[in-house]
Amino acid sequence: MFFLKKSLGCFLLVSLLGLIACSSAPKDDEAKRTAMCKVRYDKADAAFKEGKFGRVKEPLEEILTLCAGTGYMEQAQFLLAEAHFALEEWIEARGEYGSFILNFPGSPFIETAEFRKAIASFNMEYHTARDEANSTIAMKDFERYLSNYPESPLTDSVNYYRALLMERFAEREYQTARLYYRMEEPQAAVIYLKEFLEVYPLSKRREEAFFLIALCYTELDQFNAAREYLEIARNNPPRNVDPEDFKKDIAKAEKKIAKAEKKYEKRVLKEQERTRQRKNDKKEMIF
Repeated sequence: MFFLKKSLGCFLLVSLLGLIACSSAPKDDEAKRTAMCKVRYDKADAAFKEGKFGRVKEPLEEILTLCAGTGYMEQAQFLLAEAHFALEEWIEARGEYGSFILNFPGSPFIETAEFRKAIASFNMEYHTARDEANSTIAMKDFERYLSNYPESPLTDSVNYYRALLMERFAEREYQTARLYYRMEEPQAAVIYLKEFLEVYPLSKRREEAFFLIALCYTELDQFNAAREYLEIARNNPPRNVDPEDFKKDIAKAEKKIAKAEKKYEKRVLKEQERTRQRKNDKKEMIF
């Protein structure tokens, strides 16, 4: 009987020790994982501060894969975005800032992330003759930032970038109008130029647009309109053109309008003469 009680007591003791060991094992593993994540993050952070931005990407990506729940995800996500930003890897930077904003909306770094996301969008590849999607994305990012942080001290900077984006859009419209003019499609050019003048009143191309639309109206035989826009152009010389060269261009345009008007008048007189002749021919046929 004594032996049975002793055996039962040993069994319960072993079981209890096993339970304690089993319960403490996951905690030990979690502590080790957290410690590992801390070491990796500290090394990445130190490398970032030394300007070794390329070296931090891989360890930070490993943290994002392995360290969920350790408290290092937020810091690693933001630092990874900052590394891409510092390396001018704009597409990647925008993507990482976007992930950070989505995953950590309550972070103290959220405003910085939203601003830099917009800057990254602005710096993504852009060509006037190609699709303007990246500029449209950047404009939306800046507008979202202003909507979320209307009292931000960075408002002036945001407005500066927005003005640059507006100039991109304006340049695209202006170059499209020039293309139509060169393709001898003055009516299409006029349509683009009028919209350009209405939508982008502050564009650096505005003065040149007045001159170009005058030439288009000349091609369309609308000489009064041509002279009106040429006069506006004369009174608003382009800032990036030599004044003397501009005066010469105005003089050439005036001569072109006058010459085109004379040709037009001759065509009208000839057409009137042909019309009169046809009427006379019909009368003679009747009699």
